[in-house]
Amino acid sequence: MSEGRGAKGRGCRDGGGCFSLLYITIPATPAIPAPLLTNEAKMTPTCTLINARVFTGTDILPNASVRVAGGYIQEVSTGPLPGSHRTDLRGQWVVPGFVDLQLYGGSEAYLNEHPTVETVEHIYQTHLKNGTTSIVPTLYSTSQAVILKSVEAVRQGMLVHPNGVLGLHVEGPYLNPEKRGAHSLTYVRPPDERELNELFDRGRDVLRILTIAPEQFSTQQLRALIEQAGSQTQLSVGHSHATYAQAMAAFDAGVPLATHLYNAMRSFESREPGVVGAIFDHPNVRASIIADGHHCDFAAVRIAHRLLGDRLFFISDATFANPPRPAYAHEDFIIRYENQRYVNHEGKLAGSAITLLDAVRNGVHKVGLSPEQAFRMASTIPAEILGLGNRLGKVQVGYVANLVVLNERLELTSVLTDGSVTAPLSWQ
Repeated sequence: MSEGRGAKGRGCRDGGGCFSLLYITIPATPAIPAPLLTNEAKMTPTCTLINARVFTGTDILPNASVRVAGGYIQEVSTGPLPGSHRTDLRGQWVVPGFVDLQLYGGSEAYLNEHPTVETVEHIYQTHLKNGTTSIVPTLYSTSQAVILKSVEAVRQGMLVHPNGVLGLHVEGPYLNPEKRGAHSLTYVRPPDERELNELFDRGRDVLRILTIAPEQFSTQQLRALIEQAGSQTQLSVGHSHATYAQAMAAFDAGVPLATHLYNAMRSFESREPGVVGAIFDHPNVRASIIADGHHCDFAAVRIAHRLLGDRLFFISDATFANPPRPAYAHEDFIIRYENQRYVNHEGKLAGSAITLLDAVRNGVHKVGLSPEQAFRMASTIPAEILGLGNRLGKVQVGYVANLVVLNERLELTSVLTDGSVTAPLSWQ
């Protein structure tokens, strides 16, 4: 970390399961009212969206149609599809559901304080309202006991929403104290072999991302951790004061990610390019970025995207969101919502208050990205990073029907999700 009322329905799936639909009414322009999915469309085994501008994950298809059945995308056409239960979207966007790899809380509950499946569900439902159909709930530096409780909570959430809750991101606690940001010195600590062994023994199937400061590890320790992580867990450089050489060595050794570019990492200087310089210079590493205008200037996002292209992706880094909680205190973590972001009692940034939909809109309207670039950064690229690019992050035949419908102003009108392959979602 560094920051409409909806009516919910279920559409029956072939074979007795269900896909879920979130229906959110957004004020439309008087001249062109935004078409919404009808009750009939929501409650039928097959739903066909016609006259849509579809972003497939790679291309834009104007005047296209998408047929959904059984919770999956059955057909994508560049023209109208025949049949009943069709909804004319009148040129609105249909894009892949957003995938957030770093977020800490919902509108009220926070995983560090309440590491329970109920908190995971609350975070999921909060961000779903804004089109984030898949999440990786995140912990900041904390005790081993809280980490292990969170592993179990997220594991239960994954069972309920296998395409919605994708695993756990543990940010810390093996960070550089000089770059700890809002992380507490009580919990930031040197690498502990016993803790890491226990974490992987009990959470290998759940832990998807582990953010570390590589300079806090010896060469042997880092090599062992990379081997331990394997293909299931992505290691990420963050909260790091590593030199350019140290960061490049970690990336070359097999650390594939960097956490919230620019924030809580050694900055770029002419004589010492630091972690930022290593990210820019390495050919493969991918980096997340917080496009809220507070963690970094929008020009910095634009420069990073020009250098990194598809190696850059959005995270929300949301402490609370939708709506943001005004203040929060847990142990020695005391924060307040101020000027559209969270700060701690020292005045340090302590997470954002945005969702990925906000990041997409900021990317288009303030950074100057094309809509398709912003959609990829919020959906396609994060899904690929987790190794799920064959079922999430695209509007293509055979993919899970996690879809977001946006009007021309990039305001949300509808969300389709298939959070459970065999049973209805548990809406709360």
